[in-house]
Amino acid sequence: MEIACLDLEGVLVPEIWIDFADKTGINELRATTRDIPDYDVLMTQRLQILDKHKLGLEDIREVISSMSPLPGARGFIDWLRERFQVVILSDTFYEFSQPLMAQLGFPTLLCHHLEADETGKIVNYKIRLKDHKRKSVIAFHGLNYRVIAAGDSYNDTSMLGEADAGILFKAPDNVIREFPQFPAISEYDDLKQEFIRASNRHLSIDNN
Repeated sequence: MEIACLDLEGVLVPEIWIDFADKTGINELRATTRDIPDYDVLMTQRLQILDKHKLGLEDIREVISSMSPLPGARGFIDWLRERFQVVILSDTFYEFSQPLMAQLGFPTLLCHHLEADETGKIVNYKIRLKDHKRKSVIAFHGLNYRVIAAGDSYNDTSMLGEADAGILFKAPDNVIREFPQFPAISEYDDLKQEFIRASNRHLSIDNN
């Protein structure tokens, strides 16, 4: 059996923090794992900025409620689920994810948790497991799955390297330059072709 592992933000949905930065006008919140590889550094920076501007969980949820998946993402997920087991491996948070996951048909999501106090201030974040994307692939291998993975950021590259096949999708130029071993594509139709090419089964775009 084969399992498809996908990043969420940048691959299936817009970057949540970038949308939030655009809505609030706080440019420092535009930083993502495309810019800062160390996730702990990035999240510490984000929480400090939120605290400085007195913004909490409900402010972020309000922005997320107005967001939609990237054009073509739902069709791609539906196509993929007909041919593979599908798991979303993300560094987002369950407290953010429900509105967007509903629009994607609720594929399986493995991510992290946020802690907020009674006022809604985000006081901490709980990482499910350090380097959880790569370790999830290792666990799937232990269950005798072949893994094909796609992501766009620095924090996806260890997952792509651990997978039987890794694909960069909609990645920025700096990530593409630093990881030339992975095919880099930007359209869902091309991503379908990469999954077919990486599969050890006889698959096609139109049928099983």
